[in-house]
Amino acid sequence: MAAKQLKEFTLEEVAQHNKPDDLWVIIDVKVYNISQFKDLHPGGIAVLIDEEVAGKDATDAFYGLHRHEVLEGLQYKRLQIGTIKGQKSVIHDHVVGEVSKVPYAEPTWLTPGYHSPYYSDNHREFQKAVRSFIDEVVYEDAQAREEDGKQPSQFVLDNMTDTNLHAMRMGPGKHLQGLILMGGIVKPEEGTLGGTVIGLPPVLNFGSEELKAKVVPDVLAGKKFICLAISEAQAGSDVMGLQTTAKLSEDGKEWIINGSKKWITNATFADYFTVGCRTDDGLTVILVERGPGVETRQIKTSDSTIAGTGYVTFDDVRVPVGNTLGEVGGGIFVILSNFNHERWVMCCSSASSQRSIIDECLKWTNQRKAFGQPLISQPVIRSKIAGMISRAESVQSWLENITYQMTHMTYRQQAQKLTGPIAFLKSYSTQCAQDTARDAVQIFGGRGITKTGMGKFIEHYYRIVTFDALLGGAEDVLADLGVRQAIRAMPTKARL
Repeated sequence: MAAKQLKEFTLEEVAQHNKPDDLWVIIDVKVYNISQFKDLHPGGIAVLIDEEVAGKDATDAFYGLHRHEVLEGLQYKRLQIGTIKGQKSVIHDHVVGEVSKVPYAEPTWLTPGYHSPYYSDNHREFQKAVRSFIDEVVYEDAQAREEDGKQPSQFVLDNMTDTNLHAMRMGPGKHLQGLILMGGIVKPEEGTLGGTVIGLPPVLNFGSEELKAKVVPDVLAGKKFICLAISEAQAGSDVMGLQTTAKLSEDGKEWIINGSKKWITNATFADYFTVGCRTDDGLTVILVERGPGVETRQIKTSDSTIAGTGYVTFDDVRVPVGNTLGEVGGGIFVILSNFNHERWVMCCSSASSQRSIIDECLKWTNQRKAFGQPLISQPVIRSKIAGMISRAESVQSWLENITYQMTHMTYRQQAQKLTGPIAFLKSYSTQCAQDTARDAVQIFGGRGITKTGMGKFIEHYYRIVTFDALLGGAEDVLADLGVRQAIRAMPTKARL
């Protein structure tokens, strides 16, 4: 089908179409005929026939009420009939993989004119490829799944498999050998992709070769799902208080597991469960495959149901002893080693999310007018945004420093030296996030607590940010862990 030919109009020509049955408006030099649309307008007809809108340039009025993505919809693009003669559009549609030009919406290493000792052009090339993948493959499915609560579609999982994103999320290691990563942008041996998910690393780092051969390929291919099952109703941050038990069978060939786990991410659709159990020799971590005696049910939390958060029960579940991860009785090392990477991932997510909120707030306060002026002209608004920026920059700097240390330490060295710093950063970053979420709602007002429209991302962030504050350990518990780690490292002869 040939593209619709758009005409050019003068402002005077558009101004003549200002009646309910002949209604045109201008938005960013684009001319729209909304004569047939006016009865469908969610906000009613009155706003469209207002003398400041009908036949006029309604750009400010439109962006004071709507997100730009509204105009990207095909049903609204069809309403455009032309442009204003001699003028050019200054607001463009979203560009796939684009880096935001809003100040502080991106870390400095992605901001033109700034420098970083940590990142190279290869990192930037990789970042652009991943963001383009999110825009093209993940975003629409994520929004749909947020609404229906189902797990990610197979289309997304298959595309992640094709680019080996599942494997890259696990960070550098032997599991990447021989794989083509993101079309070859990153080589497996470069080890530039420090990251992880929380259920599979114990299998990769502590499982037998036979177990890894059975489990890892299907999980990395998106054919099977895995979750980390540590928390219980009786024991959250208190890992040593776990009550789920694992007893050896009489022939010593199987574990018999009984107990329950609560608030487990991925639980409702997981095929494998990395389970912390109490055994005769202490804590032991065991990989349990979904089967007889394993039951899951959904727990509704402030987070999206797409997280698959669930309650898991084990009723005389028999598991081969070959599924033991690490040494029998050595589970605390397995669990704590995994916590470092789990918390680090959450810090990365928090740093990124806080910048997204800054992006939203700076755009909104510049386009929204109150008391006859843009919101950003109000000192109290600027003060709130100053706090957001300061917090985001401090989290980013601390995160980059810790990440640099991780890339120069072995897994065991990380467990020894970074447990405290990562605990501090996790506690600090989610405290910052909660402050930023609260201020963002104040800036957006009623829109900040509305699930659709201008403030939909603010509402979502405010709703789930407290969930992030608990994952991997409550803020106070992690802060205390950091101090206790520091006390352990105190030199015995230190005196004032």
